[in-house]
Amino acid sequence: MKHLLSIESLSAAELHEILDLAVEMKATRGHHAEHPLRHQCWGLIFSKSSTRTRVSFEVGIRELGGDVMFLSSNDIQLGRGEPIEDTARVMGRMLHGAVIRTFAQLDVEQFAQFSGIPTINALTDEEHPCQILADLQTIREKLGSFEGKTIAFVGDGACNVPRSWIWAAIRLGFNLRIAAPESFQPDPMFIGRLGSDRIQVTASVEEAVAGADVLYTDVWVSMGRESETAYRMAQLEKYQINAALLEKAKPGALVMHCLPAYRGKEISADVFEQHAETIFTQAENRLHAQKAILSLLVRR
Repeated sequence: MKHLLSIESLSAAELHEILDLAVEMKATRGHHAEHPLRHQCWGLIFSKSSTRTRVSFEVGIRELGGDVMFLSSNDIQLGRGEPIEDTARVMGRMLHGAVIRTFAQLDVEQFAQFSGIPTINALTDEEHPCQILADLQTIREKLGSFEGKTIAFVGDGACNVPRSWIWAAIRLGFNLRIAAPESFQPDPMFIGRLGSDRIQVTASVEEAVAGADVLYTDVWVSMGRESETAYRMAQLEKYQINAALLEKAKPGALVMHCLPAYRGKEISADVFEQHAETIFTQAENRLHAQKAILSLLVRR
């Protein structure tokens, strides 16, 4: 593993390796025997705003002995139209690694290609791999395993988070149900090409959550989609995770949200607060999962 660009690009063995090390990172926080990023400087190159991603990477890099600089698109020439491959070749001669949060998946892939340094996808419009790794760590922590479990994703099923969940289910052998209006469902041709009965897509939220081990949701209006707010709210209003819906899941089911959460929209306020411990464990586990990724990339 030279880079962490997507869940799609990882094997089952690599996913398990990251998750096993993430558990160790969490257990030994503050007492790490090794600091693999010592004498290294990593860049956080963000075209999209962030709370959890920025904080968790900055803290994680420092806890592993490294230094870090944050660069928004307004701070560097990318914001004025410099090609990603030119920025990458400059950064590759100065930095030891890069964490990129941007719009196009191709930008992250080209940066990795032209920079020659370890590159981490901290979110693109296509995938959100670090989030899903933290989520998998949380599920294993709370339920003992994710193998054989059923995860129900409710809401906008055509965005980056469910796409990463799709690849995780394919690689790791759990069941994924996606409940979304037809216009917010993953591309049927993409799902068809996967040829897996582990992935089910439906417009029926009740069908998706029936007996599920985990109910998962995300914001209905992703960054860059603000002009679609009214349309999205109208289309997705029946896809809220609330107490009535939760009753249809398996008793003791986890409720998860990758944050930020908008109470009263994709999730009701009462269900959010009842499951806040799980949701904020997800957020915390971003730190540990990402430290595992960082460590594995520099060990190669």
